[in-house]
Amino acid sequence: MASRIRLEDRECPLSTTAQHVGEWWTLLLLHDAFDGYTRFDQFQQSLGISSSMLTTRLKTLVNDGLLERRPYQTNPVRHEYVLTDLGRSLRPVIIALAAWGNSRLTPEQRSMILIDAGSGEEVEPMIVDARTGRRLDDSAAYVFTAGPAASRAMRARYRPAEGDPNAQQ
Repeated sequence: MASRIRLEDRECPLSTTAQHVGEWWTLLLLHDAFDGYTRFDQFQQSLGISSSMLTTRLKTLVNDGLLERRPYQTNPVRHEYVLTDLGRSLRPVIIALAAWGNSRLTPEQRSMILIDAGSGEEVEPMIVDARTGRRLDDSAAYVFTAGPAASRAMRARYRPAEGDPNAQQ
């Protein structure tokens, strides 16, 4: 029987991230949480998801540390689901995914846009290098390479970039 590699056993940060947020419902739940939804019934009504699937997804998000489950009512006990700092750190990822989706549509076809809350002006998200301010969408200018904790297999996958301080001699 062929062995299966579990995502959590892979050292690639993309597979690790996909393990946490790579499912359809997970991304939509996080999007709703960024919009201020916290209660089970709010998520269920917004997404039209079955209660068993919603329960499973919320439990996973809590176990992964992206949401915190807090009681908001004692009799009967009811809980809300609030973004943690780790969960809030995914907002740029959600924004980037939405921007990519909108980039394929004409402005008239977009059902959701990102605006500056102060001015009301539409903004165009982009990912930039924090040190230089350069856009990261140029695939020739920016490439992945093995990092300091890379295994032999990861180092074999990526040729060291010229001038990479992590490159093996």
